[in-house]
Amino acid sequence: MATGAALATAIAFSVSAFAEPAAPNYPQTIGKGEGALNIVAWEGYAEDAWIKPFEKDTGCVVNRKYAGSSDEMVALMRQGGGAEYDLVSASGDASLRLIYGGDVQPIDVKLIPDFDNFVADLKAPPHNTIKGVHYGLSYEWGPNVLLYNTDKFPKAPTSWAAIYDAKNKGKISVPDNPIQIADAALYLSKKDPSLGITDPYELTPKQLDAVTALLKTQRPLIKKYWALASDEIELFKNGDATVGAAWPYQTITLKAAGAKVADTIPAEGATGWADSWMLSAKSKHVNCAYKFMAYVSTPDVQAQQALFFGETPANLKACTAMDKADKGSCAKYHLNEAETYIKQIKFWKTPQATCSNGSKDCTDYGAWQTKWQEIKG
Repeated sequence: MATGAALATAIAFSVSAFAEPAAPNYPQTIGKGEGALNIVAWEGYAEDAWIKPFEKDTGCVVNRKYAGSSDEMVALMRQGGGAEYDLVSASGDASLRLIYGGDVQPIDVKLIPDFDNFVADLKAPPHNTIKGVHYGLSYEWGPNVLLYNTDKFPKAPTSWAAIYDAKNKGKISVPDNPIQIADAALYLSKKDPSLGITDPYELTPKQLDAVTALLKTQRPLIKKYWALASDEIELFKNGDATVGAAWPYQTITLKAAGAKVADTIPAEGATGWADSWMLSAKSKHVNCAYKFMAYVSTPDVQAQQALFFGETPANLKACTAMDKADKGSCAKYHLNEAETYIKQIKFWKTPQATCSNGSKDCTDYGAWQTKWQEIKG
């Protein structure tokens, strides 16, 4: 585990280090497990309820390391030359860094039996698939929604303008994450079309400056930038926040506690996360890794994960298992309408200096990190 200065150095390296994407080196079949599997995951992504049965069935003992941010995940996957961990549950703001850093290897999706049951848009999304090569296996996903107190907003807000409105000063909460810049960019792309923002993750220096200016005007209005979902939940429970950017998990947890809240995807649309299991380019336990990816792609495991964490599975067949465990949860998490609901979401992807059209006019993630620190002051 990297700590202190070592981790800080690793994170700094993770932003700027780019090699070449690893070439495919697919196993012919999934062989006998090697007896161990070392993973980096979000907390809540490797619970005993589904990990213990996997270990019993395969003999692959899962050693779990929980990361608190995408930056930490990238740093950990590069630690010790990249051979310490086999798999990582990377979000879209980390996955391209891992791919272009040569840290993860292509995955043969033909060895994942449930892959054909995935939501179409998650089979080869741009945040984990490059030129038709799969560097990640989609897992769970969800939108960043506008959460609001229904007493303070008896009529649902229809725009993200609510979190930039001085009338809500001291009652706004948003994530403490540089990728939040994309949320503001999405809003500005509709509010000020003259800026020419077509992709909230591909910003020119001028566009990034405009988004930064907006977020600096928002700064005095913020009650708290939240790092953990539980932070925002407490803010809304206590009445310290009445509107903010959130995940469906916060809404569901607050409603279960009797809070008067609701959420919406405003007219401008929403960003969101789509997590992927990614295989280290230097994995020592490839068979166990493939067994694990196949296992967590099954409907039952995806349903357990979704209900535990508050998100939506990639596997459409998880709907039945979700409703069996918690009646109505398939619709609650929009898996029943996934193919249309997902199109409202602009999924996180790592900002890069080279735009998707090949020009060099875009700003990279390092620039976003610098701007985020400026915004927070």
